[in-house]
Amino acid sequence: MIRKKVLAPARVRKTGKSFCFISHRFLTDGFLQALTRHELALYVFLVLASDRNGLSFYSDKTICSILAFKDDEYIFSRSCLIHKNLIMYDGTLFQVLSLPKSVHHKEAAQ
Repeated sequence: MIRKKVLAPARVRKTGKSFCFISHRFLTDGFLQALTRHELALYVFLVLASDRNGLSFYSDKTICSILAFKDDEYIFSRSCLIHKNLIMYDGTLFQVLSLPKSVHHKEAAQ
C-alpha cells in the first residue's frame, strides 16, 4: 500500500463559504472519460458555479464568455450533458444532478 503524506501542509485545501463537490465516482466509474473537453469544461464550470443543491443561473452568454465557447459548442455540450443525465436545464436555471448509476444508462429524471 502506498503511504500518503501531505506535500505542502500550509496549502491543504479547506471548504470555504461556497460549496463545490465532484464525486470520486466521476473518475472511477468512467464519467470523466465519457466527456469531451467541451462537455467537461461546462460540467466543471456548472459544478463550481452551483449551490448545495446543484443549482446555478449563469446566462448562456456569460458561460460562453468565461469558457471561450462558440454558441454551437456550448449548445452541443449542454445538450450532451443533458442526454448523459448529468445536468438539467429549464432555459434559465441549471441543476447539476447526482451521478446516474452508470455512464451508459440513462435514468428517468426524478
